[in-house]
Amino acid sequence: MVIEMKEQETKILEVIDKLRPFLINDGGNIEFVKYEDNIVYIKMMGACANCYMMDFTLKDGIEAAIMSEVPEVKEVINIA
Repeated sequence: MVIEMKEQETKILEVIDKLRPFLINDGGNIEFVKYEDNIVYIKMMGACANCYMMDFTLKDGIEAAIMSEVPEVKEVINIA
């Protein structure tokens, strides 16, 4: 179980690393906080933290990308 969680977390980090350059290009960034109970906790930073499009970016971009690679993920939550 622990090994499976680590593998899932590794895949999540890989997806985040692929998305990061796009966020940085817009003046933002993303920080992985934790993966617990099939929920990914992240922190949007920089311009992304206060952007009016953040919810769209989070759900339709980041969450969709992570869930396509790690189907066990139920949700991605931004913590402020």
